[in-house]
Amino acid sequence: MSVEVITFGCRLNTFESEVMRREAEAAGLRGAVLVNTCAVTGEAVRQARQTIRRLKREQPGARIVVTGCAAQVEGAAFAAMPEVDAVLGNEEKLKRESYVALPDFGVEAEEKLRVNDIMSVTETAPQFVDGIDGHVRAFLQVQTGCDHRCTFCIIPYGRGNSRSVPMGAVVDQARRLIEGGYREVVLTGVDATSYGGDLPGRPTLGQLAKTLLKQVPEIARLRLSSIDSIEVDTHLLDLIADEPRFMPHLHLSLQHGDDMILKRMKRRHLAADALAFAQTARRLRPEMSFGADMIAGFPTETAEMAENSARLAEAMGIAHLHVFPYSPRPGTPAARMPQLDRGLVKARAAALRAVAERLHVRHLDRLAGSRQMILVERNGMAHTEDFTLVAAPGLSPGALVGVTITGHNGRHLQIGTVADAAA
Repeated sequence: MSVEVITFGCRLNTFESEVMRREAEAAGLRGAVLVNTCAVTGEAVRQARQTIRRLKREQPGARIVVTGCAAQVEGAAFAAMPEVDAVLGNEEKLKRESYVALPDFGVEAEEKLRVNDIMSVTETAPQFVDGIDGHVRAFLQVQTGCDHRCTFCIIPYGRGNSRSVPMGAVVDQARRLIEGGYREVVLTGVDATSYGGDLPGRPTLGQLAKTLLKQVPEIARLRLSSIDSIEVDTHLLDLIADEPRFMPHLHLSLQHGDDMILKRMKRRHLAADALAFAQTARRLRPEMSFGADMIAGFPTETAEMAENSARLAEAMGIAHLHVFPYSPRPGTPAARMPQLDRGLVKARAAALRAVAERLHVRHLDRLAGSRQMILVERNGMAHTEDFTLVAAPGLSPGALVGVTITGHNGRHLQIGTVADAAA
């Protein structure tokens, strides 16, 4: 029985899960399930615990190893679960020796725990993978950790301080992925736009992206996972304006649309900053689309403040808005602020999701009748350059083809004839 990996959370976790699988199998681990958790919300942690219990019922003989951000910050709680055989921290999960040294069945909770102080880690070793199982887009880690301390966020305590992968290693890994047949590379990190601050010469994310496209010209599409717009540098703006291989879609860490809430979140931008960035990006690249994360029901949020989030999303024309009901994380400053009633939090989230749905349909309407280049996924779906989902029945996974958009069903685009295939 091979090693099974179940992944929660971000694209960086998806990339690291492939490293975990490789290292665990190389260590000789068999009959195990590795659960790579997320800690961004209390709900994410609850889902991980629920999944662990289900796994044990369905695979009673499997060894269950829990790791990821939730394991890093709540390791003792996972170790106390009778279903869990071992708990590894975010640094330990990427090392082959961690899987060689796993304890036997039946050990006490404290013996299961293999979680070191993530804040003591000062470098990120480059991780090389040949591909991501089940994906036609290749995720490439360029950074991990975060130096900022947003009042709602537990992730810095799960990932440690910001650490960047040296540029040469990123180029080597990108070349390896392209040689493996990938057409699109997605640069991932916890705080990707802080890339390079800890490296000699302090290169920026924009400089890294320019170097990748120059050194690996075979990259057909380069995409960023999530960025903080306040950290965007001039090199990245150059790519938006002039590089067709740089995809016209950016996912922004907005979090809210009210300035007072943004200050209480300890964010480094105001609503006007986010709107100005979107306007600049669209002036440089009119087809640019945006995704964004927003939190509804943050402590002290009033009805007017909540409405400001909706107004900002509308003004920016956010095509893919991800709405999270605020979830207090123990140990964060926001958890000690005056909390809203949970029913009100859910209602605010539902209202903002209704705005998100309306903006998404408006975005789909604009694309009707257009010609788009799509990258076909393995599930009969595809994505346009601006990351809009398209139904692509009958097309081969991994194909990069031109299509005509005939309409949509409110969730994804529909296509007519296939125009051509990219070389």
